[in-house]
Amino acid sequence: MNVRLILEQIGRTLRSTDFSDLGTRYQGKVRDTYQIGDRLVLVTTDRISAFDHVLKQTIPFKGQVLNQLAAYFFESTRDIIQNMIQSVPDPNVTVATLCEPTELEFVVRAYLVGHAWRTYRSGKRELCGKNLPEGLRENDRLAKPILTPTTKAKEGHDEDISREEAIEQGFIDADLFDYLESTSLALFERGTHMAAKRGLILVDTKYEFGQTPDGTYVLIDEVHTPDSSRYFHAEPYEDLLNRGEPQKQLSKEFVRKRLMEHGFQGKEGQTLPDLPDEFRAEVSARYIELFEAVTGQTFEPDMHPNPTERVRNAIEGVL
Repeated sequence: MNVRLILEQIGRTLRSTDFSDLGTRYQGKVRDTYQIGDRLVLVTTDRISAFDHVLKQTIPFKGQVLNQLAAYFFESTRDIIQNMIQSVPDPNVTVATLCEPTELEFVVRAYLVGHAWRTYRSGKRELCGKNLPEGLRENDRLAKPILTPTTKAKEGHDEDISREEAIEQGFIDADLFDYLESTSLALFERGTHMAAKRGLILVDTKYEFGQTPDGTYVLIDEVHTPDSSRYFHAEPYEDLLNRGEPQKQLSKEFVRKRLMEHGFQGKEGQTLPDLPDEFRAEVSARYIELFEAVTGQTFEPDMHPNPTERVRNAIEGVL
């Protein structure tokens, strides 16, 4: 997409919504969620988070990309596990079944990168109860994908946790953990095959699950989006790895790296840096690039001058 068009939208992003008159409102890092009867209405905004902090500036079209990409992958994995989606009445809106979320996020990793690499580089050789061999390099492929669950922190950072710790601390029972682990690995395998067809590598991702009123566990939140996943370009992977150079990737990691370069890792006492408009446009272009690379479809942005009004009208249309 033309960078000029992205810059034109800088002043018309969807930072937040407040439709409390329509239902009970909950604000997450990037979504505004409304409980309306037995349904949830999820509004994916243009907020962006890193190191468990919401950044000061928004990213044009990010919400549209995430919401539509999640819908695409929810539909493509429905044969593995049912999901929360009822309808997608607007580029930023998903209407979903009300679920009780599990207390864990199920993170699957196939490569030593990001948090896993930072942990390994610190000298640790165990991650969430999984042993890692000596001699690995950043971006190395693991022998097989591993599950590295985390708790869901209401404030601050999510915490790594092993299967045994999760069961012992009462987050989940053994049978449910094992079922959701096998489901997560099956979802990751599907995502891996879909990415490979598009010349990409699914590096790592996270899954969230919830229980519907009838007791069924379904996939919730999002799936295989750039906010929850990391992708490498497959063609240059081996060459870049052997040369010790950064991978060409589609993810938020380059946003995290920029923040780290400006002295921010989400630690106490650190100040969030501002994102210049040019960088925000670059982030937007990368999100759009990922959408088109993964789906093979052309991203069609909604350039409405008042996205909040557009979103409200869409929600009212399905109530």
